[in-house]
Amino acid sequence: MSANISPDQSTSRVEFTHGLIWVVLSMVAFIGMSVGSRELAVSLSIRQVLFFRALVGLGIIVVLARKFLPELKQAKMIRLHIVRNVVHFTGQYFWTIGVVLLPLASVFALEFTMPIWVAFFAWLFLKEKLTRPRILATLGGFIGVLVIARPGVGMIDPSAGLVLLAAAFYALALICVKELTRECSPGVIVVWMILIQLPLGFIVALTDWHPVHLTDVPWMLLAGIGALSAHFCQAQALKRLDASVVIPIDFLRVPLAAIVGFYAYGEAIDLWVFLGGAIILLSNYQAVLKERRRYSLR
Repeated sequence: MSANISPDQSTSRVEFTHGLIWVVLSMVAFIGMSVGSRELAVSLSIRQVLFFRALVGLGIIVVLARKFLPELKQAKMIRLHIVRNVVHFTGQYFWTIGVVLLPLASVFALEFTMPIWVAFFAWLFLKEKLTRPRILATLGGFIGVLVIARPGVGMIDPSAGLVLLAAAFYALALICVKELTRECSPGVIVVWMILIQLPLGFIVALTDWHPVHLTDVPWMLLAGIGALSAHFCQAQALKRLDASVVIPIDFLRVPLAAIVGFYAYGEAIDLWVFLGGAIILLSNYQAVLKERRRYSLR
């Protein structure tokens, strides 16, 4: 059987496997970033959290600056870099509020409405077709959100609305990253992220500055290294896989976040979160299968 596999098919399978590995690494890094951000927000403002995350990232990329300098000087697609990072920075602000005020599993489950937005923005900006599987995935994703937020049970937490808004911003930023990988390396995409978001973070942090203590430094490092690693790994995955394949796999962050929240913060594991996350995941299943088949035929 394996003897009938062409070299191109073999290469595609290796790329697919490598892409999955990068997705798993990004999941771990995103959870580390969320824990560091939550701990920082105990004593610092959310605006400071965003600034110090980027500052730690700057310290890391300075070490690697020589490697990326030739490509940086070309400033390829610089306008798209700016748009991507302004949109992403705004989404980060809303998302971090959610991380501070909501259980981790709920934040990640609500964030996984992103495939809905990805399909919409891909249709709007990339002129991709809204096929029947994608429309069904959108409807199923909306039902999953209702299960998680449970609007019939009291008032919906406003923080949940901010996380949903953050998911839309993240989806738009992800579409930008997918376009950027056509001409820019994942490393340079991350470097531009730090260079653009650091001054943005500094400006907004000055409007709500709290005293910084030595005990904040370890959490700064965790949040900063986690953020940089997460976006680098995600860019590597998107370079190898379609966004519609990467994002649904990333749903595994929901149970992982629930476990971390249970052991680190004593958060109850809410079965409604898992049920809603499962509905969103299953609703994307057919669309993912279609995209995967298209990928394997390349």
